[in-house]
Amino acid sequence: MKQTVLTRYRVMAYITAVWLLVFTGAIIMKYGFETGDTMMISQIHGVLFIVYVIFAFDLGSKAKWPFGKLLWVLAAGCIPVASFFVEPKISREARALITDGDAVKAGA
Repeated sequence: MKQTVLTRYRVMAYITAVWLLVFTGAIIMKYGFETGDTMMISQIHGVLFIVYVIFAFDLGSKAKWPFGKLLWVLAAGCIPVASFFVEPKISREARALITDGDAVKAGA
């Protein structure tokens, strides 16, 4: 697995988590205080979440995760602030699987 696979996942995990918090705040404002609109924020978060799912699947397939672990990582993208706790754990585990392309070429 290459470093770029992990980096893409990490970036999208944080971006999606931040947008989910913004979306949650917008929903609270809309329904709790009857101000604001959530349409644009929800659409942006939806697109970002789809990209997050694609990158999480890519990382999971390359790391050979069991399906349950993949579902756990995807669920973290649906729960506000969960990604901030799950992403560092997943990154630590995935770093052990990263192969340096130059080191592989030199050893061949």
